[in-house]
Amino acid sequence: MLHKTRGIVLRTIRYGDTSLIVNMFTELFGVQSYMVNGARSSKPKAAKGNLLQPGNILELVVYHNEIRNLQRISEYKLAYIYTAVNLNVVKNTVALYIIELLQKCLKQPEQQLDLYYFTENTLQLLDVSALPVVANLPLYFTLKVGEYLGFRLNGRFSEYTPYLDLQEGTFSDLPPHHSDHLDAHSSELTDQLFQCTEVQHLAAITMNKDRRRKLLYAYLDFFRLHLPDFTEMHSPPILHEILDA
Repeated sequence: MLHKTRGIVLRTIRYGDTSLIVNMFTELFGVQSYMVNGARSSKPKAAKGNLLQPGNILELVVYHNEIRNLQRISEYKLAYIYTAVNLNVVKNTVALYIIELLQKCLKQPEQQLDLYYFTENTLQLLDVSALPVVANLPLYFTLKVGEYLGFRLNGRFSEYTPYLDLQEGTFSDLPPHHSDHLDAHSSELTDQLFQCTEVQHLAAITMNKDRRRKLLYAYLDFFRLHLPDFTEMHSPPILHEILDA
């Protein structure tokens, strides 16, 4: 049966001489793998593989069979055309971080509409936002993905609850008896990021590059505490090098 859906490209793998296997986060079916024949034709007009770059948002017509691990695509085209993500090294690196985080988190082929729409919206905002927003976007996106996956932060930062316990995901009055917690300043910044209702407001949350780096690694530790199969990511060191440049 054919279905129309949108999808975000996560990864492509060459298959044979002209085909690709494309891993996508789709609107209707969650994470799916698709065989795309002819995507790597030697004839420029025939090849559409450049549309299948990680991070691209596509409109798809797909065949879907619940009992198959590998699906097929009938048609695909860009649903959104980036103006800056593919040209600006900072924005491109943030996009690659977003895609890698999704790869690490999304294992089961189940529909996750809210997370899908949030991710698509974040990628489009990344494309058009100023760099002060972009610098904080990986932190904001990471916290929000955790919320969509079911381990949101509870409580609020205050002078009475100045420590964020990453094991419990709660703000507490005293530092817990383990190392998985944030100091008061990092806890306050985290609360500001998490409570942000408009991505553009991220520009008002100021921190130096060292604080931003420590926070991101702390958030990834938070993921490891709550997702047993969450493995090490490769993009954060590149991300920090680009953001610090």
